[in-house]
Amino acid sequence: MIKNDLVNRVTEETGVPRVQASLAVETIIEAMRRSLAGGGRIELRGFGVFLVKRRKRGIGRNPKRPDEQVEIPPGFTIRFKPGKELRDLMVVEPEAPGAEPAEASTPEPA
Repeated sequence: MIKNDLVNRVTEETGVPRVQASLAVETIIEAMRRSLAGGGRIELRGFGVFLVKRRKRGIGRNPKRPDEQVEIPPGFTIRFKPGKELRDLMVVEPEAPGAEPAEASTPEPA
């Protein structure tokens, strides 16, 4: 899903004109961007939490020259921790014992 898809969804579900829906989506994204840039935390109940974490200094490797070490400076990174309701949506139903996957089944002879 991209930003344009969000604008379309807001337009369809609320009936507001596309220009206003676009402004609403842009405003929300900008508010989130400013909060995170200031080191803030964004908590959306039922969805999850965006937070800024410190990243330690480290040593990495150049993929083109694996024998060469590269120093990675300390900094900040943004993490997302999904909420319980979102995690529950991601649960995969277990297959019944002895059930074959759909791809593995062979057609019966006619």
